[in-house]
Amino acid sequence: MEAKVAEIAEGIFRLSVHVPDIAPPAGFTFNHFLLRGEEPLLFHTGLRRMFPIVRDAVARLIPPETLRWIAFGHYEADECGAMNEWLSVAPKAQVAHGQTGCMVSLNDTADRTPRVLEDGARIELGRGLGVRYLDTPHIPHGWDAGVLLEERTGTLLCGDLFTQLGDGPALTQGDIVGPAIAAEDLFRFSSLNPGMGATIRRLAGLAPGRLALMHGPTFEGDGTAALRGLADDYDRRVRTVMADVPLAAPVAA
Repeated sequence: MEAKVAEIAEGIFRLSVHVPDIAPPAGFTFNHFLLRGEEPLLFHTGLRRMFPIVRDAVARLIPPETLRWIAFGHYEADECGAMNEWLSVAPKAQVAHGQTGCMVSLNDTADRTPRVLEDGARIELGRGLGVRYLDTPHIPHGWDAGVLLEERTGTLLCGDLFTQLGDGPALTQGDIVGPAIAAEDLFRFSSLNPGMGATIRRLAGLAPGRLALMHGPTFEGDGTAALRGLADDYDRRVRTVMADVPLAAPVAA
C-alpha cells in the first residue's frame, strides 16, 4: 500500500490510503491531512502499523521531523495509533486535543504532555493557516470527539462524520450524504443520542466550503446543506429508536 497525496485547499494536503480488504469489493479509505504552515499540523496520525506509509507521504511535503502539531477527531487506533511514533520522529511535536480526550486517555498514553484545547481554542500555524477546535462529544461516536476548522480556507476536518466506503476522488462536488447514510446502515458505527442533530447543525452554521472526510473524498461546495442533510438523517434515526423504547414502569413506593 501507499498513500496518494492531493492538495485539497491551499496549504492543506490529503494523504489517502485505500485498503481493499476492508468491506470488499469497495474497500475502505483512511485519510490523513497535513496543514503545511510554518508550524505544520497533521490531522490523523493513522494506524500504528500504517506509520511508515504515512511518514513517507508526509516526507514528500515537509521533513517529518519538522512536524509541530498532532491532532485527531477522537481517541481511536486509526486516528491516533501512530501518535507516539510521530512524537519520536518530530522532537518539537505536541498532541493537541480536547479536555475530555486529554483527561481520560492522552495524559497517560501520549509520550509528551498534550496541549488541552477548550471549545473554540485556536492554533495559529503560520502562512495564513490557523485552526479552531470545536467539541462534538459522541458525534458520531467517542465521548472525546471534536473537529477542526481551518478558517481561511473554510475547510472542516470532519473526523468520522460522513464516513463512506470506496476509493473516491480527492475532491468531489457530488453527494456525500447518501453514501454516509448507506455506510451507517451497514456499520451502525454512530452513538445515537438526542443531541446529534443540534451538534451537527452547529457545525453547519460555520458555513464550511470544504468538508475533509477521514473515510471518503473531500467535499467542495455547500457544506452547510450537506451537514444539515446529515443532521436530518440522524434525527430520523433517533426518533425511530426512541419510538421503539418502552416507557419505564413506575417504581413501587
